[in-house]
Parts: sequence; C-alpha cells; structure tokens
Amino acid sequence: METEKTNSKGMLWTGRIITALCVLFLIVDGGMKVVKAIPSMEGTVQLGWPENLVQGAGLILLSCTVLYMIPRTAILGAILLTGYLGGATAIMVRTNTPYLFPIIFGVFVWVGVFLRNEKLRRLIPLNKVE
Repeated sequence: METEKTNSKGMLWTGRIITALCVLFLIVDGGMKVVKAIPSMEGTVQLGWPENLVQGAGLILLSCTVLYMIPRTAILGAILLTGYLGGATAIMVRTNTPYLFPIIFGVFVWVGVFLRNEKLRRLIPLNKVE
C-alpha cells in the first residue's frame, strides 16, 4: 500500500511540474500575441496569419490555458489545447516548416493532465492486460 501512495504522489508531482512548464510556455506565447510583441507577430504572419487575427489567437490560447490550469476544467482545457495545437501543426505542415514541436507539446499537455488526474487515469488505463 505504501508503494501505491508513493507512486501516486510521484505521479501527481510529475504531472504538476509538466503542467507548470506547459502553462508557462503557453502563457508567454499567448501573452506575446495579445500584446502584439514583434517576434510573435512576425512569426505568426510568416505562417500566413493575417496580422489583425494574431491578438485573437493569443486570447484563445490564453483562455484554453486558463481552463487547463484549473483542476476541475483541466481535461476540457487539454481538449481545447489539442485543437489549437492541431491547427498549429496543420498550418506548419501547409507552410512546409518544422512541425514536430506542437505535436510533442500536445503530448506533454496530455501527460501532465493524465498524471495529475486520477479519474482520467481510470478512464484510460495504461496497465498491462493480463
């Protein structure tokens, strides 16, 4: 029984750390779009986004991130972030730019919520089937 508690605590804290790193990046990325920081504007416009839509994309990203941060809405936030990152992947594929980052980042978003949410782990068990 003690091992289960240790694993559970370890999983919870690992999930929190992964989530915190994801949230930190997403807040910086979304915030830079909202304040129209030059590097963010240039990069987003290079990918084919009209300049007048960048701020709205930043607000959407920040909204999804807030939902992801709140334990009660974390799964909804992860679903919405998956959509956002899927769109980013599609745009990057279309413009022939390296696109692995949003895919890997999306995996980390889900790993973070999976490790810190016991209900999700019960819904999607990754145990060996015997």
